Amino acid sequence: MPDSSKIFTYSVDGLAYTVTVYEENGAFFADITVDEGAMDVNAIYFGDDDFSGSSETLSGPLNMNGARLDGEKVQWDEATELSDPGLGPEGEDKETYLQTGDTMTVALDIESLDEIDIFGIRATSTTTGAGSIKGVSDDPEEPEEPEEPVYEKLFFGEVFSETGDPLGGTFILAEEPDPNPYSIPALPEGTEPTFDNYLTYFLSDDIGGDLSAVQSVVFYGSGEDGVQEELFRIDAPGGGFQSPDELLAAYDDVLDGAGDLSGMDLMAALSLEDSTEAVPEAEDDLDTDGFELV
Repeated sequence: MPDSSKIFTYSVDGLAYTVTVYEENGAFFADITVDEGAMDVNAIYFGDDDFSGSSETLSGPLNMNGARLDGEKVQWDEATELSDPGLGPEGEDKETYLQTGDTMTVALDIESLDEIDIFGIRATSTTTGAGSIKGVSDDPEEPEEPEEPVYEKLFFGEVFSETGDPLGGTFILAEEPDPNPYSIPALPEGTEPTFDNYLTYFLSDDIGGDLSAVQSVVFYGSGEDGVQEELFRIDAPGGGFQSPDELLAAYDDVLDGAGDLSGMDLMAALSLEDSTEAVPEAEDDLDTDGFELV
């Protein structure tokens, strides 16, 4: 998924498109998607909201002369040619010719999304009355990043009973209780209890966890009645998890399978139908034989 993005839209009679500008793994791209109609995308233009300085342009039919934003001339910071006007012998199979539902991805030579506040497209062979456009879009939508789910406790389990009850492994709490009679480890003070942070702490020198020995990771949170309970678990493949990335990928797969939910709603959707008995709180006066409390 993109690390961050901006979404521009453009619509005139006979043509509508969306441009999603985004960063992914340190690189920047623009996805141009036609929502209605068709167009041959010959060039793209973009710039920030500072209109000072000279404006980049392309010669001949790829220029954006006359393009306006709220009645003002646009100063472009970058202009990139993608194709010559005209469908030519390729016809509708031309790579830059997009019809309804088609998407074209263009790499962008920028260092930050802050460089793009205005996006322009010079297109011909369009399904507009004029047959071409000098489209200008601003005021992009910036989707909010989804919040990471948080958990009250995790168990990196190495041994389980036949019924799935935890017998040996490492519990880590979101916050250290006071008192903590069983010395159960807790995330460092001020650490958000996301799975990534739990995993990082489990593998740290403070815990020294052995990921290859983990048979299942069990996630705990508050149920509908406020009592802590198991939410879901991720079982290791044969031979155990071989790397943190492998476990994180398995976790992402679980979340992706839960639909468009977040927070405890998402956790409820992931709850096991027959969840095992909740692990006792650290302060409960219960026998802890069989548990490895690191």
